[in-house]
Amino acid sequence: MKRFIPLMILFFIACEDNENQDDCIDESLINPDAVCPTVWDPVCGCDNVTYGNDCEAQKNGVTSWVNGECE
Repeated sequence: MKRFIPLMILFFIACEDNENQDDCIDESLINPDAVCPTVWDPVCGCDNVTYGNDCEAQKNGVTSWVNGECE
């Protein structure tokens, strides 16, 4: 039983993280044909991926981001 509880906690944490990532990407917004500037102005997407700029994040369907690289 002592081993079961930590495993359940890890399971719920992993599921919660997946739910947040599912909300983070809107597949209807993905546009691989979008043309973005080649300016390096990094943003960290809610999926914890660093994109070259906000246009790159948008064309990959990311719904929110913050300025700067992901840690």
